[in-house]
Amino acid sequence: MIFSIENILKPEEIESIVNNLSQANFVDGKVTAGWQAKLVKNNAQLEKTSVEYADLEIIVKKALECHPLIASAVLPKFIHSLLFSRYETGMSYGSHTDNALMGKPNFWRSDASFTIFLSCPRSYSGGELVMETTDGDRAYKLEAGSAIVYPSSMLHRVETVTEGIRLVVVGWIQSLVRDPAEREILFELDTVRRSIFSKEGKTLEFDLLSKTHANLLRRWSE
Repeated sequence: MIFSIENILKPEEIESIVNNLSQANFVDGKVTAGWQAKLVKNNAQLEKTSVEYADLEIIVKKALECHPLIASAVLPKFIHSLLFSRYETGMSYGSHTDNALMGKPNFWRSDASFTIFLSCPRSYSGGELVMETTDGDRAYKLEAGSAIVYPSSMLHRVETVTEGIRLVVVGWIQSLVRDPAEREILFELDTVRRSIFSKEGKTLEFDLLSKTHANLLRRWSE
């Protein structure tokens, strides 16, 4: 399941993050890539030991943790391994799949990936995030502050930036429910029961759906 969220970051949060990144120390993005991804990764990222990293990580994690769609569709257990990435002219990230486990020695799973766009899409050329699906490629270039969430198991790439600078924050979520098909069922049940509640209140149908949702979550969660 792929979905986008508009304005997950507020304008003042975007401004604060971008201003901090403009003064920060960036390193070669290959340092966090898997052995196969190093061959196609060409970007820069904020050094995790920098003074800016911890504060920026808090802003992004809080925005994700507070968003109802993230809570319902992804069921986060851990949000982890955030990378603040910069793509200058000529930089790209070729076709790859994200590492299954991240964050030694914790080894969190990457069940869902997210990219939050920090640059106005009209300020740079190229740089589209492309999902390689069985139904063809799907390209995304969202407004600053908007996010795309997608399964970490998907092949994806970032097209070459031909002009300007592309700033994004990417990260991963270990879900309470490992199986993506089970997460989708839970999301659909939750969507329907919330719709019933908003129209009719606490009905018998709402209670039965809530019971089913809770029992399936109890069965499938880790």
